[in-house]
Amino acid sequence: MPHQEIYAHFHPDERAFVDRAWEWVERAAERHETKRTDFLDPRQAHILFALANRHPDAAVRLDGGSADAERQRALIAPDYRPLEDEDMGIAVLEIASGDRRVSELDHGDYLGALLGLGIKRDKIGDLHVRPDGCHALIAEEIGDFLVGHMKQAHRVDVSVSVLPLSALKEVRPQLEEQTISVASLRLDGIASDAFRLSRTKIVDPIRAGRCRVNWKTEEDPSTPLRAGDIVSMKGFGRFKVMEIEGVSKSGRTRVRIGKFV
Repeated sequence: MPHQEIYAHFHPDERAFVDRAWEWVERAAERHETKRTDFLDPRQAHILFALANRHPDAAVRLDGGSADAERQRALIAPDYRPLEDEDMGIAVLEIASGDRRVSELDHGDYLGALLGLGIKRDKIGDLHVRPDGCHALIAEEIGDFLVGHMKQAHRVDVSVSVLPLSALKEVRPQLEEQTISVASLRLDGIASDAFRLSRTKIVDPIRAGRCRVNWKTEEDPSTPLRAGDIVSMKGFGRFKVMEIEGVSKSGRTRVRIGKFV
């Protein structure tokens, strides 16, 4: 178990993951074991790296199947073991359909179909959605199960097959950009404009722990945002602070944001 001072750097909700990650690091450094994780979100990856940096005898490699992958699997091993050529156990699940309605499906439809089969979110990496279907990065060990069981995505009949990583058709996230004018750079002020909610309606979800800034739970509505920050709110979506453009003559701050679509 990590020393108590380590916990001070993380949110209480993250304590269970900190415990697991520290165990992986200790086993690699002290017992010479190698651990391949499921897919981690960027916050979990940050925690794992922070913990590994505290132990000089452990090394970590991250890979999500593409250069800009958001969700990645990790290899934790003794520092003397080369990790570059280790198999990360990632495959591409091709989801296709002859139904014209497939072009209407979005990220949530495909993810919901996968989770609806009882698959844990940790087994699924990034999803690359195209008008004719989707390439989902998955832990290779669930490929056969999905081929045998996934028949629909949001009431659209689909066929699935497992492909090697080299076949991935990567789709970069699209951002719907807009410039907003805010009194300050507070989280609640920018989020209320981004999600088109009143300030009073945005505060309660933040205080209830439904908001994350850079994948870390943020419960303080007054937290200032900076360029590059990514804010997600359960039930509403997420946006990125693209640029702080300056202050108007009236004293309000112009902020360019990009909503993930």
